[in-house]
Amino acid sequence: YVQPTVFKGHNKMRIFQEEIFGPVVSVTTFKDDDEALSIANDTLYGLGAGVWTRDANRAYRFGRAIQAGRVWSNCYHAYPAHAAFGGYKQSGIGRETHKMMLDHYQQTK
Repeated sequence: YVQPTVFKGHNKMRIFQEEIFGPVVSVTTFKDDDEALSIANDTLYGLGAGVWTRDANRAYRFGRAIQAGRVWSNCYHAYPAHAAFGGYKQSGIGRETHKMMLDHYQQTK
């Protein structure tokens, strides 16, 4: 069992660069919107992301610019179970978790 944990650091730390599934969150600072987007997209993964802001235009811009399968605004991991979902980059098991996507990793005898 892992206690819920908050990691504070910088974007080059391993905890920021990998998909961690557990009760953890990584926190860092940024100077402006451009640096925030750069940090958000500087990873091999892109399953999901969250943006918290009072500015609707910023939420829209970040939602379009962040390279993730889903970007939530002012909430996280809230979506209908039937909603289409696909990660970006090396996240997930292909689009929509389709079994055909696994063919890339196997060889039929």
